[in-house]
Amino acid sequence: MFATAALLFCGCKGSSEKVEAQPAEEGAAVYMTTDISPEVLIKLYEALGVKAEGRVAVKISTGEAGGHNYLKPELIGDFVKHVNGKLVECNTAYAGKRMNTDDHLAVIEDHGFNVIGGVDIMDADGEIKIPVRDTTYMHYNIVGKNLQNYDFMINLAHFKGHAMGGFGGVLKNASIGVASRNGKTYIHTNGQSEDYTRLWDFIQPENQDKFLECMANAAAAVHDYFKGKVIYINVMNNMSVDCDCNGNPAAPELKDMGILASTDPVALDQACLDLVFGHQNTAGDDASALKQRINDRHGVHTVEHAEKIGLGSRKYHIVKID
Repeated sequence: MFATAALLFCGCKGSSEKVEAQPAEEGAAVYMTTDISPEVLIKLYEALGVKAEGRVAVKISTGEAGGHNYLKPELIGDFVKHVNGKLVECNTAYAGKRMNTDDHLAVIEDHGFNVIGGVDIMDADGEIKIPVRDTTYMHYNIVGKNLQNYDFMINLAHFKGHAMGGFGGVLKNASIGVASRNGKTYIHTNGQSEDYTRLWDFIQPENQDKFLECMANAAAAVHDYFKGKVIYINVMNNMSVDCDCNGNPAAPELKDMGILASTDPVALDQACLDLVFGHQNTAGDDASALKQRINDRHGVHTVEHAEKIGLGSRKYHIVKID
């Protein structure tokens, strides 16, 4: 997948992202801590002031076999128990160890998630279609069938780079992450195919912005499905230029920054992007590669379109809880 993605997108022209200071108290509240620990993850959740109730899905990426940057059970386990949640995930559309349920379950066990109750692979028994806001390219979103078994979602994402989207945060975790194999294909091909066996037949570099818009659209569909009963958390650690879906990711060149959370996914991803683009490089703490990855894939367009369709606002203010 990744060699193909590199060939497809190496010619994309990125734009230099300008980071502007956010006026105090303007826009959505984004809570932040520079501490990355199980205790502070719970503290951050409580600072949001929104209680997860009913059947709680905690959406994570389980990480491809061979990878090591995914969110570890020892970091998130106490939090999952605190909210009485169930980890959820879907199978991948690309060929790998998480493409079918049996192999995916083996990776889940190998990565230690069974010690905190295992993971519900939501498309193991099928898929459902849910409405979308923007029908320019997609007529619906195709998600794992078991999504209907939950009343509330905690989107617990690992913020990092991504070979196709430029970066992965809560918007990607809600869109590609909640989509079934066919749903992932539908998003990646900007509505041209919903057959995961034909994923690579329709992906072309000139359609990059369409793909990013479809990701934003799918994220909004999941938010709407829960009628706003969703909270969003980005963990900014182990920030490789490669996604956790890469079994052999590049080593992170950027030091850990902390954990951020909000009820507004657009503000949250924008705040994380601003931290990366506003970072002052020092020896052993260099954001250059991640910035380049995001620019090359025009990754900021995902948050631009998410704001355009009303999912949230790129304006925010930081509330530090350290």
